[in-house]
Amino acid sequence: MEELGRLEERVILIGVQTAAEDNVLDSLDELEELAETAGAVTVGRIIQNREAVHPGTYIGKGKIEEVRSLVYAMDATGVICDDELSPAQLNNLERELDCKVMDRTLLILDIFAARAVTSEGKIQVELAQLRYRSARLVGLRESLSRLGGGIGTRGPGEKKLETDRRLIRTRISALKQDLAQVEKHRELLRTGRARGKVKTAAIVGYTNAGKSTLLNKLTGASVLSEDKLFATLDPTTRILNLKDGQQILLTDTVGFINKLPHHLVEAFKSTLEEAKYADYIIHVVDASNPQAEMQIHVVYETLKELGVLGKKIITLFNKQDAPGAAVLRDFKSDYSLKISARTGEGLDTLNDLLEKLLTEELIYVERVFPYQEAGKIQLIREFGQLISEEYTESGIAVKARVPREIYPQVV
Repeated sequence: MEELGRLEERVILIGVQTAAEDNVLDSLDELEELAETAGAVTVGRIIQNREAVHPGTYIGKGKIEEVRSLVYAMDATGVICDDELSPAQLNNLERELDCKVMDRTLLILDIFAARAVTSEGKIQVELAQLRYRSARLVGLRESLSRLGGGIGTRGPGEKKLETDRRLIRTRISALKQDLAQVEKHRELLRTGRARGKVKTAAIVGYTNAGKSTLLNKLTGASVLSEDKLFATLDPTTRILNLKDGQQILLTDTVGFINKLPHHLVEAFKSTLEEAKYADYIIHVVDASNPQAEMQIHVVYETLKELGVLGKKIITLFNKQDAPGAAVLRDFKSDYSLKISARTGEGLDTLNDLLEKLLTEELIYVERVFPYQEAGKIQLIREFGQLISEEYTESGIAVKARVPREIYPQVV
């Protein structure tokens, strides 16, 4: 039997620079990394300087000829544009170049489709894919009818069922109902945590900043952590036991990225809202990345879009052990620390800071409990911080710190 290997996709990256401050080269570097994550090899790049992207073909006529020649010369199988294409741009470019045309959004959706593991992740990705494709049925009709493989074909893309608008709408409606059930379950989990009086911290940051590595190092979790974009999609929550006996829940969230497709923000809203309902935000920054300042800006813009405001933010400048780690500042955060999640450098300082923040939320209590009210001390042990207890003739003398929520029950 002859074994068929996977077709290697050879792609050319296309970017349009519309303003002097646009850093298209860095954006294409990230696009190349995305392509590599999706399993493609970049064989060429073309950048066009224009006042605005061409409304019909993304790039101008002369550049189209240049791209066509490069596709032929490099034996490329497709091109990837650095922005989201309109249905008309996609259709026209595909006709002009006579090869597969993809955009940044489709590439990210494809990576998410490959990485989704849980049922929630798969629902969210399929919903985002269908929303993206429902607006592009005219442009995609021919390409979707072809048999093929590679980037853009994972997930629901190849099914003839979803090339019909009415059936796509039906499928989207069904997925929304499934997602609503998942969100209901997530809300119940949040309510349970709130009832348990344990504070929560959401770990956010640009993709590949080291969020999962940090969670694993702090809590002993076994979350997949790789030096890849979007290595993990599904949120994971673990308890961190601090040195003074206090506890805090840490939740790892999906990574952010520049030009994050709005379809994904919408579909992953229930996942990303872990940050919205957290008590603290732990913002992880890859200090060794030359684009760290841009990445910090993207994270804050995404948090703003999600309505995450008024939280205490701890910024961790991660990967201090890596060569080229820069000295950075985050003026929007309340606290900043230098750490290495891989080696553990600076994590003791983070532990001390979390202890300090949690202690600030507690109210100091010093009183003598009659023996018939000894049950209240168990409440302090469970939700607060018992500093000392002494058994006397008149009762149990206690010094403790308790959360505001249970303070009325112990005084």
